[in-house]
Amino acid sequence: MSDAADRDQAPTAPESIGVLTSGGDAPGMNAAVRAVVRSALKAGITPYVIHEGYRGMVEGGAAIERATSVTVGGILQRGGTVIGTARSDDFRTREGRRRAARHLVERGIDALVVVGGDGSLTGANLFRQEWAGLLAELHDAGDLDADTVQRHPVLKLAGIVGSIDNDMFGTDMTVGADTALHRITEAIDAIHSTASSHQRSFVVEVMGRNCGYLALMAGLATGANWIFIPEHPPETDDWRELLQRTVTAGREVGRRQNLVIVAEGAQDRHGEPITADEVRRVLAEGLGEDTRTTILGHVQRGGAPSAFDRNLATQCGYHAVRELIAADAEDEPRLIGIRRNRIVASSLMEAVHRTQAVAERIAERDYDGAMALRGESFAESFETLKTLVRASPSRELNGTRSLRIALIHGGGPAPGMNTAVRAAVRTAMDGGHQVLAVHGGFPGLRDGRIEELDWMSVSGWVSHGGAEFGTSRRVPGPAELGDIAANLADHVVDAIVMIGGFDGYVAANVLHAARHEHPAFDIPIVCLPLTISNDLPGTELTVGADTALNSIVGNVDKIKQSAVASKRVFIVEVMGKDSGYLAMSTGLATGAERIYTPEEGIDLDGLRDDVRQLTDDIRGGQRLGLIIRGEHADRVFTTSFLWRLFSKEGGEDFDVRQAILGHLQQGGDPSPFDRIYATRFAARAIGYLVDQAERGGGASAMAGLVSGKVAFTPLARFEELLDPDGARRPASQVWSSLRPIADTMQ
Repeated sequence: MSDAADRDQAPTAPESIGVLTSGGDAPGMNAAVRAVVRSALKAGITPYVIHEGYRGMVEGGAAIERATSVTVGGILQRGGTVIGTARSDDFRTREGRRRAARHLVERGIDALVVVGGDGSLTGANLFRQEWAGLLAELHDAGDLDADTVQRHPVLKLAGIVGSIDNDMFGTDMTVGADTALHRITEAIDAIHSTASSHQRSFVVEVMGRNCGYLALMAGLATGANWIFIPEHPPETDDWRELLQRTVTAGREVGRRQNLVIVAEGAQDRHGEPITADEVRRVLAEGLGEDTRTTILGHVQRGGAPSAFDRNLATQCGYHAVRELIAADAEDEPRLIGIRRNRIVASSLMEAVHRTQAVAERIAERDYDGAMALRGESFAESFETLKTLVRASPSRELNGTRSLRIALIHGGGPAPGMNTAVRAAVRTAMDGGHQVLAVHGGFPGLRDGRIEELDWMSVSGWVSHGGAEFGTSRRVPGPAELGDIAANLADHVVDAIVMIGGFDGYVAANVLHAARHEHPAFDIPIVCLPLTISNDLPGTELTVGADTALNSIVGNVDKIKQSAVASKRVFIVEVMGKDSGYLAMSTGLATGAERIYTPEEGIDLDGLRDDVRQLTDDIRGGQRLGLIIRGEHADRVFTTSFLWRLFSKEGGEDFDVRQAILGHLQQGGDPSPFDRIYATRFAARAIGYLVDQAERGGGASAMAGLVSGKVAFTPLARFEELLDPDGARRPASQVWSSLRPIADTMQ
């Protein structure tokens, strides 16, 4: 998943690399530190961790610690930053920066990885610009000899954004934002329960001084009725009355709770703050609502990082070191981030300046400019939310005929199915179309188990796991196609949205291929990718995989904790069928020593080496060994076989346990990531079908995430894009580039 720093090691590779965390703490910072240290060691470079941020750099001594692989062992799953972060007034002075430069050069450090926000990165860039002058002053004062100054002429710099606000240009996600969204979503899901029980309104304040990302995405992920964000204030001055009317309308159609999310930096169009307390007062006094306020505060920063943040931080740390190794003396500092699902390196200071430009637009009340700088997906998500929060559909056909759209599940259950249904129903009905639910998958379509839905049929479904309509892995055979066609014709179905996994795609393709034989199939079909296995063509990620990954990682964290008291090897089998995505991503997020995937398989020679190496490591003092195995990694070398093999070799020196996590990976409420993308896919799918109706076409497609954007691939290419060897997975997988990173982290 990388386009960054794909260069050979240059002769100007740094002698030593320092890594520090600065500014507010963010979940995932420890994963970044660990990745920098182990990537440097793998490259033959000495790593140092700098405790307490810039303050530790200025103080020197024990605050700048030479690191080993053991130094950063066991920190991957820990929240916050174990090396600390602190403000430093001394570093703001030239004298302080001169002392910091001396402490670095004395240890041979002439390259830095800084994990922090825009302020921390700006300070690091000033330090880099002054470097040569600072060393010259130290030489003149007799603190450094000429040879030392000559050997370290420049300070190389790479930045990784650690911020829960997701407010930095140059990366689609900042380290910590996904975890913060998890905390917010968990809190609001809990609030929904009591709000529904008592028919109350709740106002929840989330962080986001100049960025409404957390408020906006939490709104999508939790079914909020209203949000306030800095980039897009209420469009009219009578927002109080409009809010009251919206809440009243919701009560009239049966809503038992109302939820309003307020970003801490929200304001009206005149720049006046809109606070959670004011919103509470508007609801309480205007409607007589029993309204409560919850300010989540620093709970948003806390806890173990999500799987996404662990893996993002790990990849960024790995590529930051590669950038520093490859950088020339004249190269500007780089920001390492993720854009369009790829790790990329961009100009650090350009990213800082463009980030600050958003705050400037907000201060100038240029809200259109602020929204434009946030990007296309931010604006699209905001428009989608405006549709979903309505108490009833607007029924604006915009010149198109009313369509009858059938929703059907296919394949195994996946978290996010109900979320996608909710978004599809409300997006379609808001456009004046009718929506039909097919119960029980394609067998239900064969048997005519079809009902029409209304706006409130899907109320509260945004957070529900499972599949309320039911699903089936059954693919219709030739004898069933006639009945399916007859039911489509009887219910006058104009289009189908298939929400599901591999078997659902196969079934949809069967209908698509039979359209010449059965005219009822000559309608557009859109397949939405929902499966935990991430094994579908036409998309780099599938909805459901993130929830499964977090479930696995949470359980593996517990398994690792249970091994603290004794030397133990755990062999954990995860789902994924023929796709190794869950195995590889789990291994990276949990710090596994070995990862076995179906794509790579398991061979005898490699297995012999793995057993010998892991056995030697544990006998040498390592307390825990973790092996992740994809369920279809090998037919012969099963999880039970590996358990017996390692048990035999371990003898009396260590215990071996196996854990087959099973169907708990498919259960649970969907993660924020899966809720957001289920919503985006569904809204875009309805737009695609409406567009086909306007054109008079019947093209079928597979929706997917391609280079970070929702795109549509012709369904007719389904078989063409599959693995040519017959495995149930795409011919190529973007995530396969994680292998060298996982090997480096061992």
